[in-house]
Amino acid sequence: MDISTIEKTLVNLSLEERLHVLTQLFPEEKIVFSTSFGQEDQAILYAIASQSLAIQLFTLDTGRQFQESYELMDLTTRKYQITIDTFFPNTESVEKLVKEKGFNSFYSSVENRKECCFIRKMEPLSRALQGAKVWITGLRAEQSENRANMPIVEWDEQRQLFKINPLIDWTFDELNQYLLDHKIPQNPLHKKGFISIGCAPCTRAIAEGEHPRAGRWWWENSQKECGLHA
Repeated sequence: MDISTIEKTLVNLSLEERLHVLTQLFPEEKIVFSTSFGQEDQAILYAIASQSLAIQLFTLDTGRQFQESYELMDLTTRKYQITIDTFFPNTESVEKLVKEKGFNSFYSSVENRKECCFIRKMEPLSRALQGAKVWITGLRAEQSENRANMPIVEWDEQRQLFKINPLIDWTFDELNQYLLDHKIPQNPLHKKGFISIGCAPCTRAIAEGEHPRAGRWWWENSQKECGLHA
């Protein structure tokens, strides 16, 4: 199976169809979906759960999430009667980081912030993706400059898997309409100006007219990426 064949198969399909077809294209392979319970991820979770697709679900708990995010996690699993595996950071790595640099070292430099992201996100992600052939994400082209030219299908050479972005060509208006049409639960922080939600100390509400990811690591002049999709 090559990228071109997969992309041609998926490009003109709906979200539900794209996900369903993936399970047909890879019937014997491990397909996983990583959710952070943002609006995009909630749409994909609904599309998976409503079809009872054979896709394994997981999330990364950094230990620094908003309380509203935890409440949405519980609400979502109850509503759709699904199981979502949670991957936590390595305890010894977090303890060493805090002992040497304190709880909020990420404010000091981009290097320190990336170190924290690696410990709390990247390493757990590597464990979560072990054995997977297909990794589904909630990326959209509109989210950032880094994501603007991402295709529906990518090959991750480092992890040796296909990365599928089934919402990459969706607009924010299309996403919102889908959430409304299907009465999909959302994080209440979205209505308070938190469009892109990450760890609590690294996320602020945005003002009208600001870029959707301006509230992530707002003190930095960076790509606004933690490394998961850079």
